[in-house]
Parts: sequence; structure tokens; C-alpha cells
Amino acid sequence: MKAAFAMVTMLVLAWSSEAVWVQENGMSFPLEAVRRLQKLTELRSGAQSPRLRASSSSLCDDPLLPADFKPLCDQRGASASMSRLAMVPMDICEICAFAACTGC
Repeated sequence: MKAAFAMVTMLVLAWSSEAVWVQENGMSFPLEAVRRLQKLTELRSGAQSPRLRASSSSLCDDPLLPADFKPLCDQRGASASMSRLAMVPMDICEICAFAACTGC
């Protein structure tokens, strides 16, 4: 019984950690994936502005890019979408005060 309760608790915690989604270009991405995308763009270009960091044409070819973004890379305008995702304010999105964030 305790093992079953522990498993259900873990599943609920895992589900709730992915509850916030960021919408861009008709697609939705988990907040954690957007966070990883932002870290990747920071690593790739150091002190450049977020708009320039995400506009690199090779970002979609980067093996560290979260798999959640592969379908976006196949769409027209992927560079612009990546730029917007790279600029999503994480602190505001976590409390769902940003229009692109849903699921709170």
C-alpha cells in the first residue's frame, strides 16, 4: 500500500512539474523545455542579445536542442519562433502572468 501511494505521489509531482506550457506559432512547449532552450542559446553565444542568440540557423541542428522543438524546426519561421521563445520571461511565466504561458 505504501509503495503504491509513493508511486502515485511521484506521478502527480512529475505531472505537475510539466503543467505550465508556452505557446508559440500554434504549438505548445513545456516550460522546462523552454528553459533548456534559453540555457542553450546562452551557452552558444555568450553575451549577445537574446534575439541574436536564437536566430542562428544552426540552432535546430544542435544535438543539445530539446526534442520538443524538432517539429518547430520543420516549420517556416522557426528562427523567429526560437527568438521569441528565447525571450520568454521565466519568472513571469511560472506564475502564468505572461500571455503565452498556460496550464497553471
